[in-house]
Formats: sequence, structure tokens, C-alpha cells
Amino acid sequence: MINTDLNDIVSTEIWVDHPDGRIFVQRWTPDEQTQGDGSHPPRPAPIVLFHDSLGCVSLWRDFPARLSAATGREVLAYDRLGFGRSGPRKGIPGIGFIADEAVTVFPLLREQLGLRRFVAFGHSVGGGMAIHCAARFPDDCEALVTEAAQTFLEDRTIQGITLAKEQFKDPQQIGRLRKYHGEKAQWVVDAWTETWLNPAFADWTLAGVLPGVRCPVLAIHGIFDEYGSTRHPEMIASLAGGPARAAVMDQTHHVPHRERGDEVLAMVSGFLESGSASG
Repeated sequence: MINTDLNDIVSTEIWVDHPDGRIFVQRWTPDEQTQGDGSHPPRPAPIVLFHDSLGCVSLWRDFPARLSAATGREVLAYDRLGFGRSGPRKGIPGIGFIADEAVTVFPLLREQLGLRRFVAFGHSVGGGMAIHCAARFPDDCEALVTEAAQTFLEDRTIQGITLAKEQFKDPQQIGRLRKYHGEKAQWVVDAWTETWLNPAFADWTLAGVLPGVRCPVLAIHGIFDEYGSTRHPEMIASLAGGPARAAVMDQTHHVPHRERGDEVLAMVSGFLESGSASG
């Protein structure tokens, strides 16, 4: 791990224009180090974070800053349309919303933010979106990290989401989400539960997408993940088109970066420093 001081991480806020509304982006950048000749060393590819079904930039908490400090890389996180500080969306996302993020949103972000090479890091459904982005831009994606990603719909996924849907009938649960999503909170819940529990979504899978991922891949997963068994990271590792490995964490549930942040940071920074997923 590089372990840049957190005080040397600079955070900035950016707004990206999209035809359907503005997208909020936050950037964490390590303070530039000057070489002996007064020049700055070239920066490695930035890490782009893709949040989960109920997530947003704020819900990553201090992880992006710590990730930037641990890797010495710029880290970017954005609120998908309908989430956090980004503009609202009308209607529930279509069945193809995971693939659509790589087609209609990420290219626009790359263009407006000047991103060329990048590292994709996705949590939960954001992992599926990161996989699609890595496959769609194989020459530009330097590495892929998935965390608690789903690759198909299994019984555990359905059971976990069904239970969550019942829990969100409690106004206090929605109230907690409003802190992050404002009046969009109920839409956020519905966008998750009504899409994933739609019978038309039952055959969704990333099996046909993963072979198009040519970069090194690290698939992190908690052994007690409520929304997916270890079959998901195993599928990522076995079907990815580049070097890939699954890292299953003991005593860990659906949010490894929050539950065991130091270990996740060490794992990710070591993976990126090695330049391959074989270590």
C-alpha cells in the first residue's frame, strides 16, 4: 500500500450534463509529488466507483479518500441519475438498466471528465455496471474490481430483496434514505425492488458479458453476503476473459469496504500495484 496521508487528498465536486439531468461527481486526488527535476510523475489511471442499488456518493463515506490514499490514484464516484444529488428520473428503470449504464451514461462521463484509461470498481449492482464498462471499453479499462457483485439472479438474491422490500414499508427506513436521496428515496427503493423482483428479470445474467473483460479482475465477496452466494465471484473469475481471481472474505456480509475496510484497501492496492490478478 502507498499510504499517502489523508490530509494530502484533495476533494472536488463536479457536475456532468446528461440529456436526462445533471449528474453529481466527486473527485479525490492525491497531492502531486514533484520529482527531482521539478516535473510531476505521470498519474496512474483513476479509479471510478459504481455504487449499489440504494447507494450514492455520500454513502461511500470515507472509503474513496482512503482508497485514493492507499493507491496513490485519483478516485471518482458519481450519483447515478435518480440517486443522491443527481437529477431525478421518471419511471422505474428498464430490465436492461445495468448494461445501459455503460452505453448511455459512462461514455458521457468519460468525455466530460476527460477520462481515457481507468480502473472500474463496482459494489453490488455497481459491480455489474463496472463489468459492462470494462467489457465495452477493453482497451481503456486497466483493471476491474467487483465487490459483492451479482452475476445472475439466484434464490438468495430474491429472498434478500423481498425481505428488504418489506422492511422499507417502515416509514423510519425510508426516512433514513431521505438523508441521502431526499424526496427521491421512495423511487430509489422501488427502482431496486420492482426491477429485480420483476419476473422478466429472472433470466438476467452476465455470463455473456464477462468473456469480453480482458483486463485483470479482482472479485471480492463476503461469505455471508445476504444478496448472493460465492457462486458470483466464482463465475466472474471463471468466465472473465483476462486474468481473474475471487477473494472470499470470512465473517463478511454485503459491504466489505465498510465491514473490513482496511483489508479491502490492502487487497485492492496490492492488486493494482501487482498489475495482474494472479497475486
